[in-house]
Amino acid sequence: MNWCRTAGVITSAVVLTAVVSGCGGSSPTVSNPPSLGAAAPPPSATTSEQAAAPVPNGPTPKAAGPDRCHSAMLALSLGRGGGAAGSVYQSLRFTNVSGKTCTLQGFPGVSYVTGDNGTQVGEPAVRVGTKGDVVTVAPGATASVELGMVNVGNYDAAVCKPTPVKGLRVYPPNETASLFIPSPGTGCAGTPPGQQLKVTTMKAGQGDN
Repeated sequence: MNWCRTAGVITSAVVLTAVVSGCGGSSPTVSNPPSLGAAAPPPSATTSEQAAAPVPNGPTPKAAGPDRCHSAMLALSLGRGGGAAGSVYQSLRFTNVSGKTCTLQGFPGVSYVTGDNGTQVGEPAVRVGTKGDVVTVAPGATASVELGMVNVGNYDAAVCKPTPVKGLRVYPPNETASLFIPSPGTGCAGTPPGQQLKVTTMKAGQGDN
């Protein structure tokens, strides 16, 4: 068989190559394959273009405000009292004795107790009015509520069950640690037809009547 005549010619759309082995004559020249036309990579952004690119705007973080007043930051006191319709009204004051500004909002929890670690006597104070605004209390400043205390002698003793009390147990708004303020008197251990204690929302100042 004449291999020169039967040498295979391999043809493609990209490369044309003739291979001759053991044939006389000079070997054919192999041409360079044509370009495949691959796309060139996109040019990199210039420094000026990168600088001009918009930067996404995220939310601006808000400055942290003062924390609420915790029980350990406060001292209690009672203002001057005044009587009306069988009740005594006094301002119950919360003084910031810490070195940090804090806030108070809403109603404290107030009840009669038999001592600073004593038993609660009767129902706690009912809330009068709305929650109110946030009160900012600087170190040494005071916020207050108005506390109404009914003369329990106005109630039927069999229903009221008058019981001596030594003061008030007070929970500042949103706190679970209580404070005690001496205020000897008499409370109802029973369930009289009215409320023996009433309290308003927190306001700035000492709240003197």
